Amino acid sequence: MEPRVYLRHEIAPGVVPVRVRTLPRARGRMDHVADPLTNPVLAALTGPHRAFAETRGRVARYRPDVTPFAGIPLDPTEEDWADLAALSGPGGTAVLAGPQRPAPEGWHTVMNLPGVQMDGSAMQTAPDAEAVRLGPADVPEMLDLVARTEPGPFLERTVELGVYLGIRRGGALVAMAGERMRVPGATEISAVCTDPAARGQGLAARLVRAVGAVIRERGDLPFLHAAASNTGAIRVYEKLGFTLAREVSFVAVTAPAAVTARC
Repeated sequence: MEPRVYLRHEIAPGVVPVRVRTLPRARGRMDHVADPLTNPVLAALTGPHRAFAETRGRVARYRPDVTPFAGIPLDPTEEDWADLAALSGPGGTAVLAGPQRPAPEGWHTVMNLPGVQMDGSAMQTAPDAEAVRLGPADVPEMLDLVARTEPGPFLERTVELGVYLGIRRGGALVAMAGERMRVPGATEISAVCTDPAARGQGLAARLVRAVGAVIRERGDLPFLHAAASNTGAIRVYEKLGFTLAREVSFVAVTAPAAVTARC
């Protein structure tokens, strides 16, 4: 059974996606990790997250119980697509992040979500006294919160990718955020979500700053992704110090029903 990919912010009729500004880069920003961030999934799986990778040729994917993302080169060949098909299995789904790479004949695009990548080099980070470290024992509550808020893909082993922090009220998990893709020199903040009953209290912003502090302490720079239509979240991230870095696409594709293995 294919894991459900939660995608909260689909483009709705009448919603105008955010226009990405071209911003001058100051010295000390993400220039030294700009190349990995143009293809973050592959950079993570061939770098800091190689322990979570299943690879074939120039293609890699996260183990399917960790996250549905897969990485292919920016200039994929027929062999690369064949390798991705072999990793995905007949009719299997892979989620690609980065520049648009049209799938060849036999593949089906089941989701194409415009997004933005945001640079957190200038973010003001701070630990949070109320935030608690979340681990495997907390996964059932984390999955329940994700199911109710749909911040993006989060599976049973996603918590293993990095540090996840949460805030509890009355013993119940009401907000969380954590680390997902980690490329050389930078780490993505992801799974930012708050229970509807606890919104409007700034919990998500506090957790983003707290996770950012963990990333900075390790010597990395924080970044994140957002749906281009989610202008409200983008404004919040900008207030925290994030800047728009580049347009990206989140594309879910299904492999051909019959996969021909490459020798």
